[in-house]
Amino acid sequence: MRTILHVDMDAFYASVEMARDPSLKNVPMFVGGSARGVVLSANYPARVYGITAGMPSTRARRLCPQVMVVHPDFDHYTEVSKAVSAVFDTLTDKVEMTSIDEAFIDLTSALRRLGGDAGIVAEGMRAQIMDEQRIPCSIGIGPSKFIAKLASKAAKPDGLKVVAPDAVISFLHPLPVDAIWGVGEVTAEKLHRLGLMTVRDIANTPRPTLQRALGEGQGRLLFDLAWGQDDRSVLSREPAERSIGSQETFGCDTDDEEVVATEILRMAARTAARMRAQSMVGQVVTLSVRFADFTTITRTGTLRAPTDLTGEIHAEAMRLWRKLHLQRARIRRVGVRVEKLAEKDDTYVQPTLDEPTCGWEQAERAVDRAVLRFGPTAVQRARLTVRAAQAT
Repeated sequence: MRTILHVDMDAFYASVEMARDPSLKNVPMFVGGSARGVVLSANYPARVYGITAGMPSTRARRLCPQVMVVHPDFDHYTEVSKAVSAVFDTLTDKVEMTSIDEAFIDLTSALRRLGGDAGIVAEGMRAQIMDEQRIPCSIGIGPSKFIAKLASKAAKPDGLKVVAPDAVISFLHPLPVDAIWGVGEVTAEKLHRLGLMTVRDIANTPRPTLQRALGEGQGRLLFDLAWGQDDRSVLSREPAERSIGSQETFGCDTDDEEVVATEILRMAARTAARMRAQSMVGQVVTLSVRFADFTTITRTGTLRAPTDLTGEIHAEAMRLWRKLHLQRARIRRVGVRVEKLAEKDDTYVQPTLDEPTCGWEQAERAVDRAVLRFGPTAVQRARLTVRAAQAT
């Protein structure tokens, strides 16, 4: 059974602007044109007045004359979207960004490595996005893309909804017909004329009846969706278009170099494990450090050869860390990312003369198998067996 997440950034453009200017949080505001144009995104105080996305700006101002209007800054929205996507990438490579503010994530193969509880993973993701970008998101979890998207809508605003496989029908059937993906006003009107008001009504209607009324393809699709049947896959990006990395935000800011070094090792190990799971190697290592004032710096180094080994990635990340020469700086977050990825089978690495027949590569793959079978803490480096008290 699959585990699919749908992440929907709540009122994305408006949320980003409120993060930049907190004074906008408690007053009606929307992002869009002032005198002409449309509402791109409205905050929840503005929605109380009936202002919604897609509405002409002139009408929005009539509904709420005191509404604040913010002109859009698409470059900034794109940067925030990329930062949010980077959080998804730390979990799995199976991420499908359907728009600037929505994504599907398939955690099926990664769930055991992440601890086995999709709800806990999702709550951690929501907390990290809020901590780093100061914007909320709603997440739905289900056995398919269709159910996950409906669950995220039910979770709004700023919530989490989990629909277990055995609860799909009870969750789905009471919903109105226009909750089904692809059912717009015209299709909903046709269904209403047939006396079909809820998803349960559609599910209890013979498939041929729906096909005669709506067409063979659409009738078949609606019948399947009404029973929660959706086998569409998450369309993950090609490896060449992405990197693989992990990042960790400390429970409280720290200036303890030992604590930071331990987390750098943990992030290197997590990143390397994900690379091996995807049969990828990389040659460029990037260390990111976020300080207590939310400023972030990155440093990049190139290895002598592509690798997927924790030790080599960690050694380069620590070299980059030491080159920063920080003096008791208070650190909020560290991250390790590997770029310039290539398929392992397509990459040749020249062995050294003293290289043993069985070395770290075989050892780490044995560890991966143990972790896959027994959970994320089955086998770890000694330094990671006791998690740093300040890390979350």
